[in-house]
Amino acid sequence: MELTLERGDITTVATDAVVNAANSSLLGGGGVDGAIHAAAGPRLLEACRELRRTTLPDGLPVGDAVATPGFDLPASWVIHTVGPNRHAGQTDPALLVSCFARSLDVAADLRARTVAFPAVSAGVYGWAADDVARAAVSAVRSWDDANPAALDEVRFVLFSAPLLTAFEEAAAA
Repeated sequence: MELTLERGDITTVATDAVVNAANSSLLGGGGVDGAIHAAAGPRLLEACRELRRTTLPDGLPVGDAVATPGFDLPASWVIHTVGPNRHAGQTDPALLVSCFARSLDVAADLRARTVAFPAVSAGVYGWAADDVARAAVSAVRSWDDANPAALDEVRFVLFSAPLLTAFEEAAAA
């Protein structure tokens, strides 16, 4: 599996799946979540409402992941994951690692070959960029070791230069 890093807009990436840094309601929000919902169009919100009505009436738990179609995005799938919120006392790094690993599990179940991630839980959820980068890169590498040849590429698409630098340093370590 190839691990790539780039600065950019995850809503424009042509991969099989993009990962959404969602909140547990799955009904949209700010940051990456709001951008993905806006770019995917109203059918994404309809699909998320259906998940809430049927399989996830209490919302998506922190550290877990679920997929919907990508609708108007270049990606075929959106994999929604809920990162831990440090401001709400969710400080266990295992929850952060789980977001990335569970998203990859879902991608493999979808037979996706390429997946793009944002920096889940960095920003408004209060996790330091360096901590997110280390957890993300470690989770992806461990997942790949356990599931060789399951994916062709994992891309981290990061919206700022400081995030890109943090991920570059984590990948080089």
